[in-house]
Order: sequence, then C-alpha cells, then structure tokens
Amino acid sequence: MRIRHIFSICMVVCTLLIGKFSVAGEPGAQDVTIQLIRNATVRVSYGNATFLVDPMLAETGAYPGFDNTYRSELRNPLVPLPMPAKEVVQGIDAVIVTHTHLDHWDDAAQQAIPKEVPLIVQDSKDAALIRSQGFKNVHILQDKMVVEGVTLERTECQHGSEAMFADKTVGPLLGSVMGIVFKKVGMKTVYIAADTVWFPGVEQAIEKNAPDVIVLNTGGAALTHEQFRDNPYIIMGKEDTLRAYRLAPKAAIVSVHMDAINHMTVDRKDLSEYTYRQGIRDRVLIPFDGETLHFSKDTGKLGGS
Repeated sequence: MRIRHIFSICMVVCTLLIGKFSVAGEPGAQDVTIQLIRNATVRVSYGNATFLVDPMLAETGAYPGFDNTYRSELRNPLVPLPMPAKEVVQGIDAVIVTHTHLDHWDDAAQQAIPKEVPLIVQDSKDAALIRSQGFKNVHILQDKMVVEGVTLERTECQHGSEAMFADKTVGPLLGSVMGIVFKKVGMKTVYIAADTVWFPGVEQAIEKNAPDVIVLNTGGAALTHEQFRDNPYIIMGKEDTLRAYRLAPKAAIVSVHMDAINHMTVDRKDLSEYTYRQGIRDRVLIPFDGETLHFSKDTGKLGGS
C-alpha cells in the first residue's frame, strides 16, 4: 500500500512537470473530451456523440490574409493541421458552424465532411449558404435542440465593438455569431463562447448555465481601420481569461483560436505568461494543436493527452 501511494505521488509530480494540470485517468464513456484541432476548430466528445465545431481544414497558406486586419500580408492558415483532414472528420455525429467566416468554415472542410452529416447553424442565411454547397441535413439552432441525447443551447455573441457594428461597412462584414452550451444530465456543462468580445451576453450565459468548462477564443484578432485604433479587437484576448476565471470560480477555462490566423495579436506564449502573472494558470488550459483534454464527471479532475 505504501509503495502504491508513493507511485501515485510520483505520477502526479511527473504530470505537473510536463505541463498537465492533474491526472484524470482514462476517459470514461460519459466523460467530456475536447480536442483542439487548430485555430477555433475543436472536436467535442460529449456523452455518446462527437461534434466537430467550426472546421477550417485547409493546408498551410491556402488563403490570403484577411483585408484590413493585423498582419494581413500573411497567408492563412499559418500552421499545418496536426493530422489529415479525413481523420478530423472521422466518426463525427454532427458539425456545428457558429458562423461562416473562412476561418470557421472553409472550402477544405466542405470537401472533407460527408454531405449527409447533420450541420447545425445559427440562422436561415447560413443554412441557405451551406445547403447551396451540397449539404443535405442542415438545421437551424434557434434556441435549443437535442442531438444524440445532448441538449444544445444557443448563446449570444458580439463579434466586435459596438462602434464596429455601427459602421455601415464593417458591421455587416462581422455579422452575427452564435455560441453553444452542451448539456446532459449527469455530465459537465460545456460553454463554447465562439467569436465574441466580452459583453453582457457572455456574462449572462455563464451566470445562467454555470458551466464546468468554458471554451474561449482568446487570440485578440484585430482590425487595422484607423477609426477603431483605440479598440481594434473582434474577439476576446488574454484579459478575458481573468474575467471568466473570476466570474466562474469552479470552471476550467480552455483557450483556443490562437497562432493559426494572420489577425491574431495574442499567442499561446503571451497567454501563458499573462495567466502566470495573474495567478490564474491553475484553471486556464492552453492546448496545443491536436491535444485532447479530458474532463471526468466523477472526480471533477481534468487532464490532457
């Protein structure tokens, strides 16, 4: 018994040394796993279902940088996929597209995803676009729906500042976005905030749903228009991890949407240093491309692989 106890301690120490947060053990059938593919593309295994969220599956440099954004001279994506696209889409039960900007729904994803797979979108405009691309099983998430026993609830987003949305040119380009909450009895609640700045809608979603896991897009994507120079950001940045940490004191915070697209101003190194300085690194997870995080329903522990 003493030897087993010492061995357990050693395993925890070793896990911490290689950057894990705690030992979660092998994921069970009802555990939640979140795998960052790249950028904002994640695979969420929840209950008996696997959802692919915001797939951008192109090869490195396939697209020009976004006009009027930070580092627009760079081509997107900046980094390769950690696995072939056919592996990314293998075994998925549904695809969730929070909005149809290229870095969340691209040509490569349209080619890789079977046309019969259910696609869940935010409105009739996105549904019409995706149907025109040959997809036959498109559903609009107006409020909530149940997929494979999992309840999906829509949350509100604001993809930029109020000043940007007041601009007759920029506002329509930013458009609307939806966030997603995953729920099932006996399982951890997961909130994917999607492309949004921090605004009252995010706070309301956290307060209403009390999520156990919060996925934030924290790359601080920025526009270069002169009129927005004092606040150029169209998604969250590193400071928003601190806001989420304080508002949801028991939640694990997963930060994604960094390093892969030209207009990101925050990378993993920036965020890691910030969270250490703020003393919040214990609950902020910054996965690498291809890394899978496990969230155990029984122990409340989390770990990565």
